[in-house]
Amino acid sequence: MYQPKDIVSGDFYWLKTQKAADSNDVYVYFAVADCTGHGVPGALVSIVCNNALNKALLEASNPTPADLLNRTRELLAQEFEKYNEEVQDGMDISLIRFKRNAENNLDSAIDWAGANNQLLIVRNQECIEIKADKQPVGAHLFEKEFTNHHLMLQKEDRIYLFSDGYQDQFGGATNKKYKYSNLKKQLLNQYQLSLEEQHRQLLTQFVAWKGDQEQIDDVTIACICF
Repeated sequence: MYQPKDIVSGDFYWLKTQKAADSNDVYVYFAVADCTGHGVPGALVSIVCNNALNKALLEASNPTPADLLNRTRELLAQEFEKYNEEVQDGMDISLIRFKRNAENNLDSAIDWAGANNQLLIVRNQECIEIKADKQPVGAHLFEKEFTNHHLMLQKEDRIYLFSDGYQDQFGGATNKKYKYSNLKKQLLNQYQLSLEEQHRQLLTQFVAWKGDQEQIDDVTIACICF
């Protein structure tokens, strides 16, 4: 589900591949990112962040998601240093890495890192939540190295990456936020459906919850079926 607040968006999704250094396998990198702001200002920041991610991957050989986020943060700092005033822009992101062999099969081992945006794996009627580091990819008072999570997937797992726009939307009878807990319940209830039907239900629920209220932020939710 990709639902920008305006014509252009501060959210973006990112997909790249890189040949493995030690085999004929290919690493697949996929991310959902939420940049500072929305509309034109958010879109401008997203261009800078997208370019930094691309450069960080080109510089390295098979980096982990955490390595990519650490290097991207350095590149963003260098870019923002060009301005005469302090820039606090950056992005929250959920970034996953798979390995794919020549037969196009995915390895069950994945790596993941997150900046403020967590990862959800739905498996056997249960939501497994992998916590993100509580810092953006950008300027932060308590900056630390990002954490790389090495995870094992199982057949029929559903992996969800998302920005915070859906759960932060105001609406309902009391005009309150939808909340992350309700998004988790919704994904748990529908994860066995086709991707097309999941998208339809997410969009229907979002429109119904929002009602006459203005959409407050960009919305992005991605699902990977293992």
